[in-house]
Amino acid sequence: MNLPKYAVLQKVRDGKRTYGITPRIPGGFVKTDEMIKIAEVAKKYKGTLKITSGQRIAILGIEAEDVEKAWKELDMDPAVLSPYSVKNVEMCPASFCKRSKQNSLKLGMRLEKRFYGAKTPNRTKIGVAGCRNACGSVHSKDIGVIGIEEGYIITAGGSAGFHPRQDNIIAENLNDDEAFMMVEAIYDFYNEEAEFGEKLGPFIDRISLDTFKENVYKIYKEKMGL
Repeated sequence: MNLPKYAVLQKVRDGKRTYGITPRIPGGFVKTDEMIKIAEVAKKYKGTLKITSGQRIAILGIEAEDVEKAWKELDMDPAVLSPYSVKNVEMCPASFCKRSKQNSLKLGMRLEKRFYGAKTPNRTKIGVAGCRNACGSVHSKDIGVIGIEEGYIITAGGSAGFHPRQDNIIAENLNDDEAFMMVEAIYDFYNEEAEFGEKLGPFIDRISLDTFKENVYKIYKEKMGL
């Protein structure tokens, strides 16, 4: 059976298969015309709209033969290109929030643009927040960026799935460019050295946090020309 592209099979009810599709919405910010278009496509193909935990809008309950047509009419990128890629970059409201210590939206959008669909050994989530409240569950993300008065904290290895794991602090007090390059360094080392199917947290545990940080900092310094 040929499965519809960029669609997730939902529960099979009475032998009937329906699918869910989720367009890309960077940072959870959706334009009004995009919102209208998503609603119109959902209505046309008798889908149900769902606000996801990943700051996106999914259209659920679509028939297999309608998936390709729905994507064509949406004219939007899919949120997830592959199970083995960066899934999304979640961001708090940052500059819209009174608690924000950094304008992390600017950095978050930069990271989203850079890592959208980037290949990884396993699905990878990045979270960006403007203060220590870390809204968006940044501490449970594979890579976290948290704004503080002195700059940014970078974390790695968090997970809230079947095997919850506390993230590790990799670097502190970085400016925007330094934080971006540290995320790049973490991504590069993980992508090059982890086993296929291995999540970032278990990869850190397997090689040890000290070894992980040592190699990440080596890549980071090369990128920064230090």
